[in-house]
Amino acid sequence: MNEVKSPKKPLVYYYGIVLLVLVLLNLIVAPMLAQSQVTEVDYGTFMYMIDQKSIGQVQVEDNQIIFTDKNDNNKIYKTGVMNDPTLTERLYNSGAKFAKDIDQQMSPILSFLLTTILPLVLFIALGQYMSRKMLERAGGGKGSMMFGLGKSNARVYVPSSEGIHFKDVAGEDEAKENLSEIVDYLHNPKKYTQIGASMPKGVLLVGPPGTGKTMLAKAVAGEANVPFFSMSGSEFVEMFVGMGASKVRDLFKQAKEKAPCIIFIDEIDAIGQKRDGRIGGNDEREQTLNQLLTEMDGFEGNNGVIILAATNRPESLDPALTRPGRFDRRVPVELPDLKGREEILKVHAKKIKVQDDVDYHTIARMAAGASGAELANIINEAALRAVRDNRSLVSQADLEESIEVVIAGYQRKSAVLSDKEKRTVAYHEIGHALVAAMQTASAPVQKITIIPRTSGALGYTLQVDQGEKYLLTKAELTNKIATYTAGRAAEEVAFGEITTGASNDIEQATKLARAMITRYGMTEEFDMVAMETVTNQYLGGDTSLSCSENTQREIDRQVVALIKAQHQKAKQILLDNRDKLDQLAKFLYEKETITGEEFMAILNDKTDDTPEQ
Repeated sequence: MNEVKSPKKPLVYYYGIVLLVLVLLNLIVAPMLAQSQVTEVDYGTFMYMIDQKSIGQVQVEDNQIIFTDKNDNNKIYKTGVMNDPTLTERLYNSGAKFAKDIDQQMSPILSFLLTTILPLVLFIALGQYMSRKMLERAGGGKGSMMFGLGKSNARVYVPSSEGIHFKDVAGEDEAKENLSEIVDYLHNPKKYTQIGASMPKGVLLVGPPGTGKTMLAKAVAGEANVPFFSMSGSEFVEMFVGMGASKVRDLFKQAKEKAPCIIFIDEIDAIGQKRDGRIGGNDEREQTLNQLLTEMDGFEGNNGVIILAATNRPESLDPALTRPGRFDRRVPVELPDLKGREEILKVHAKKIKVQDDVDYHTIARMAAGASGAELANIINEAALRAVRDNRSLVSQADLEESIEVVIAGYQRKSAVLSDKEKRTVAYHEIGHALVAAMQTASAPVQKITIIPRTSGALGYTLQVDQGEKYLLTKAELTNKIATYTAGRAAEEVAFGEITTGASNDIEQATKLARAMITRYGMTEEFDMVAMETVTNQYLGGDTSLSCSENTQREIDRQVVALIKAQHQKAKQILLDNRDKLDQLAKFLYEKETITGEEFMAILNDKTDDTPEQ
């Protein structure tokens, strides 16, 4: 879409012009005016004033002599230079004072005009000019519209053949279907009004960051072929109370004049948060919200004006804003599934040159849980890697490596591990992989590496599920905990001591074990009672306990018992397969990076070992 807006010069541009004028006045005009205050006399007058001992200060130069009258130092004279060997002696005898630089001052009145009156006039003129320009941009409004403060600065987009359309958005079929209905209504309203149907006044796009909410809004603008007003929620909030409400009124006034049209408010939670009624709250934000509520379903109908809004904090929005009649429809824009990730990868891969044998399905499986923005970054990182290697096409290896870059960061080539540390990391990572492989309800191992990464990881084990999973059983979750604890268990089995390398494993295992007890109801003691609530589910999912202190102590006890049991289980699996642990750790130590196929090839050579259930 093409954005239509008038070019604006920053305020510093105009003040820069004023400053430049003042500098020129002081460097050029003022010295010239000061020079004009010097009176030129003949050499005879100079000799006469010496004889009369009326010379105050004198400055003898190569081409001129500048002197003052002793009785009036403000009078400055100059004369030419003559061949007069006794001049210095006669000046000294007359009582004249030799000066290095006689201050050639201009008249006080002229100095006052240049240094005070003229800058003041320039700044007043600049202020009037800026006021006039802002009023012109604000359409000549008055009152709160003064200087454009209450004027909506929404960006207006017009149709463009190069804009984003629904075909450019992949992985969000349900969201596109909902929004396609809105576009169809704008094109053919009679089809809906004939049966008595009316379109929702507001559509709320909710989902995690990077899933494409703003891109979907731009696609609606590309498909609708109607005026599209775009504005961020934070742009409504001003330092003066009432300015935000004025911007809302102006925005809807413009929209009604151009109906049918679409208004898009990005990050609406900036003005739409719940009104808690606390004294000393943000009055400006609440007034802005109240005005938005009034405009959405006031006495005046908003026929043809449809509002799109995006947020990743839907639970923080005011109930009056999300009720039917205002935002009638909520469109989830969730993280893409396996098929969606594959389609998104293909869309972004059209922008780069890739080899014909690239398997997007495998890349999509490896990028489980990635958002659309992260998938776009994966494609770009792969292209950058190909350029660094002086290749013209992106390969499968580039894409796989770019996933690791997004997940764990770049390889730290400057980080050199000692032989003992490298061996410890090798046993740690093989411990993860071996325990995962010896459990039936566990994702297959894709890759193991002990090359340090910029994220701080000294190595990692990558597991990739064969398909998309929406439900996890209790057995799968406990197996995950056992796999998390297996790195520390491998250190204990191989060296009889432990290191700090398991800090992230401990954090993940504790988080998962606590969720099993407090949220998933996977304990007999608490059954199906929720002990924990989740807030900001799209922004990290912060949790807070909602139970008594005695219950919290019991939760802590059960978390410790669960992790301890899985730690012992992992340790026993490694003891039962100690030969394979040593063999695989040695192989990883030598190669630094091995694939899942290489790992399974060595593991499947076993004779007596049987998988644990």
